[in-house]
Amino acid sequence: MAKTSQVPLFVRIGNILTTTLLRAGFKLVGPGKYPMYLLTVRGRKSGLPRTVPIVIIQQNGMRYLASPYGIVDWIRNLRAAGEAILTRGRRTETVNARELPTGEAALILQENIKAGNPFARYYQVTAESSLEDFERAALHHPVFVLQPSVVLMRQEAPAASQEEPQASGKSGGSFRAHFQQEKGGRS
Repeated sequence: MAKTSQVPLFVRIGNILTTTLLRAGFKLVGPGKYPMYLLTVRGRKSGLPRTVPIVIIQQNGMRYLASPYGIVDWIRNLRAAGEAILTRGRRTETVNARELPTGEAALILQENIKAGNPFARYYQVTAESSLEDFERAALHHPVFVLQPSVVLMRQEAPAASQEEPQASGKSGGSFRAHFQQEKGGRS
């Protein structure tokens, strides 16, 4: 089983202010000039939306999430949900999140840290570390690739059919619909 971690106290306190500013619509940039977003994920136990500020790694034309603090709650929730809502300014999008296998995650971490990621010390590797060191780091610091969620438009059903379409494969209805309901209909 992967080692669990806890976010340092100074980060948790900073996250309160950061979350407030991001919710107010400010477009913040984190350490290393990474764009900051609010990540909203369905809680794996409660089913309620859980929101944390995160930075997105943009690399090779793709977007990635990595956890410098290890296996924390938002990682566990994202693993369980497989989807999330990203908010930056007034823009909100639903994304699918796929955890990368250790080998792929190690390559993403290695390239990112060589490019100057200021969180390198939390991964316990340096730009000069071996690929094996990055593979060990990836075991405790998951990396997810984010892709826009594909929403299929429902065609008009014949009048005789009153059947509602099923939610997106998850029990309990659409996460985005639940999120909008929690936010008072605002997307």
